Amino acid sequence: MTATLREGPILLSASDVRRLLPMPACIDAMDRAMRATTEGRVAIAPRRFEPLVDGSGTLGLMPGSTTNPAVYGAKVVSIHPANPAKGLPMIQGLVILFDHGTGRPVAVMDGAEITGIRTAAASGLATRELANPEARTLGILGYGVQAANHIDAVLAVRKIATVLVWGRSQEKAKAFVEAHAARIGIAIQTASQEQACGCDVVCATTSATQPVLFGKWLKPGSHINLVGTHTRDAREADGQAIAHSAVYVDLMESARNEAGDILMAVDDGLIELTDVVGEIGQVLNGAVRGRLGPEDITLYKSVGIVSQDLFAADSVYRAALAEAS
Repeated sequence: MTATLREGPILLSASDVRRLLPMPACIDAMDRAMRATTEGRVAIAPRRFEPLVDGSGTLGLMPGSTTNPAVYGAKVVSIHPANPAKGLPMIQGLVILFDHGTGRPVAVMDGAEITGIRTAAASGLATRELANPEARTLGILGYGVQAANHIDAVLAVRKIATVLVWGRSQEKAKAFVEAHAARIGIAIQTASQEQACGCDVVCATTSATQPVLFGKWLKPGSHINLVGTHTRDAREADGQAIAHSAVYVDLMESARNEAGDILMAVDDGLIELTDVVGEIGQVLNGAVRGRLGPEDITLYKSVGIVSQDLFAADSVYRAALAEAS
């Protein structure tokens, strides 16, 4: 669907979102979002998930508001675990924006595309702030939408020369490499799990509930992005990886409830929750330290927050207005 202006809200399809939200622009939006979040300029309500009456799926609601940009709204998602077997996405949804001053609905857009781009852009922001400037190798764990978006995000902020991809299915990992080799224009190949985890920047983008990234494999001076899990009982990284890293999060309140990678390391007695250095927004505004030296291992744990959706969606909305004018 092409973006159109009408009396009601602008309707924006997934292809519209992809066109109007290039990765560098979304990283800039995430910079604004994380500063605003840390500074208390975004109201973030708890996520709400309601099972369907027959238990076949779940309806999720993530509302929030901010005054700069002057919008409020929500991401509404459906979660149907049986969908992948039917060739359909498990998670689908919409982001709905309202004008803060009048309450007028101004935009309705594809929520899966917003989520896919903004999640990777937030990792790109963390990589920009925390990774060694001379990082040249990127390890990707996984081969889905987030894997592709994370390649774009990291390439937007670091001069990566080589991408190594690992996944549980070597066949799917090879297909992923073949699909993206020409597009990204740099060396990309499949690798062992250990090789991918030993890169300068590592992005875990899997659906694993047990560790796929181990501290013993991490390279001194590397930076890690963990984005695949957002429940208390699931993790992509083992406790050693968490304990050996300077850990940063998107929002401490959310991390206390949903960051299984961190919480399970606490349960194992390897760290205290107070060992988390702070939020990315605090790094941006100078309230907490970033990387101290070239041998530090830094780690960003993302659970995803509605402020990221709001700022990304507002960026799409503004770009649609400019395109239509």
